[in-house]
Amino acid sequence: MASTTPAAITVAGLRKAYGSKQVLDGVDLTVPAGTIFALLGPNGAGKTTIVHILSTLIRADGGEVAVGGFDVVRQADEVRGKIGLTGQFSAVDSLLTGEENLALMGRLRHLPPAELKRRTAGLLEKFDLVEAAKQPLATYSGGMRRRLDLAMTPHGRSGDHLPG
Repeated sequence: MASTTPAAITVAGLRKAYGSKQVLDGVDLTVPAGTIFALLGPNGAGKTTIVHILSTLIRADGGEVAVGGFDVVRQADEVRGKIGLTGQFSAVDSLLTGEENLALMGRLRHLPPAELKRRTAGLLEKFDLVEAAKQPLATYSGGMRRRLDLAMTPHGRSGDHLPG
């Protein structure tokens, strides 16, 4: 029996140019829901451009793109609600502790104090950062920083995240 779950990512005929430089020219790709997918290629191959289009940061020049069954242009809010995006470099503040970084994100989203405390504690536990929570980020390893960065994304995974 065929699955009724939409593909995680569907791309058909994707095109993007920057001036006269054609970066993407007819890219087709389908990533089934529940799979792990890696986008690999040399510098300049268009990987970042594809990710920026998938995450609604830039618009394609042509083609059709959907994330979780939502069109990235017509349903951008729904797409952003489905994804968490972290880059190559962490977006956390190195002068703050892990706990302070998470709390800052919650305050930016206007979470009530009790909810902020509950979510912060839950994310520190979920991402195995409880022991380091009160240490400055300068003491964190690269992996610890990445886990904190992921905890701060709109989907700190499985629905318990800071952004409202």
